[in-house]
Amino acid sequence: MSSRGRAAADAVIASRRRSSRGSGGVVGKQSSSGSHGVGDPSDAGKKQLRIKILTMGDAGTGKSCLVKRYCEERFVSKYISTIGIDYGVKPTTLKGRDVRVNFWDMSGNEAFFEVRNEFYKDCSGAILVYDVTNKKSFDALPNWLEEARKYGAAQDMPIIVCANKVDKRRVVQENDGMQFAVANGLSHWDTSAQSGANVTDVFETLFTNIIERPPING
Repeated sequence: MSSRGRAAADAVIASRRRSSRGSGGVVGKQSSSGSHGVGDPSDAGKKQLRIKILTMGDAGTGKSCLVKRYCEERFVSKYISTIGIDYGVKPTTLKGRDVRVNFWDMSGNEAFFEVRNEFYKDCSGAILVYDVTNKKSFDALPNWLEEARKYGAAQDMPIIVCANKVDKRRVVQENDGMQFAVANGLSHWDTSAQSGANVTDVFETLFTNIIERPPING
């Protein structure tokens, strides 16, 4: 990693540690109950459930724009590439539960590989994004799955594959994306951060998959 990348990495990790000590809702040390980074379902009605969501995929695929579209219901046409990790929070209600969603939006730039590896462990779920106009971003999907599992993501962590930018001319066809998803036991959605197509449905499906996931017996 370059000296610039290392400085950014150190700043991100330091910020994460500071946030974990405060009241910002950052998921720090997870419960030892073995519940995939999700609060115990038996606590329903007692306290807010917190889940940790990652975005995965090559730079430029629109990960940040998908998160912004979901959280703020708007599209930003000119977006600065994520440096290291961006963090955001979205409170929501799902199946009668108050849920606090902590988004960790990871840079797809290889310069921040060492930063990303800090965040896979104890994550609750992820969206894996490729750009349908960019075949290279689709071909990189297996590498992202391998990286996540190598650095701490649970083998059965809920992941949704997002074929993003479907408002543009496709290079990667829907059937190709579906075949990849089925082969890896994942679901696949066409999305557009620009138009908002399927964005809310994708995130709410992911959240539902997480909270309905049976806990691991510790």
